[in-house]
Amino acid sequence: MLRNARHGKILELIAEKEIATQEELCDELNACHFSVTQATVSRDVKELHLFKVAGVQKRFRYASITEEEGGISEKMRSLFQACVLEIRPVGNLIIIKTLNGNGANAGVVVDRLNYKEVVGSIAGDDTVLLICETPEHAQSVRNRLHGIVRG
Repeated sequence: MLRNARHGKILELIAEKEIATQEELCDELNACHFSVTQATVSRDVKELHLFKVAGVQKRFRYASITEEEGGISEKMRSLFQACVLEIRPVGNLIIIKTLNGNGANAGVVVDRLNYKEVVGSIAGDDTVLLICETPEHAQSVRNRLHGIVRG
């Protein structure tokens, strides 16, 4: 029960604030009356599959895979993890290389995620091209997609 409550609080905190380090997250949790150590926070970060994205006030901040995403099913997440070979930002574009015949599948997953930074996408046989407003948006989307691939 305590672990679930702590995980819920972590997701709430990273949605409300730009938290860049495990130490900051530890301090925030302790301030909310969760007695935690950095080792506990490290495990929580791993279990919640948190990753870093570009921040507004800070260079990087923690984010969650589910943050601002249109809900994708576990099956779609697994499909994306299985078929994606590489995710590479190139300026304001992102190139997603997939196994042969899986470009359209990966494209559907990305479209379902409904990232506001992605202004358009094109899917081929083994490649998806995402178009973002800025190179910073492309890097942020790449990090979030990479978080999904890592699981």
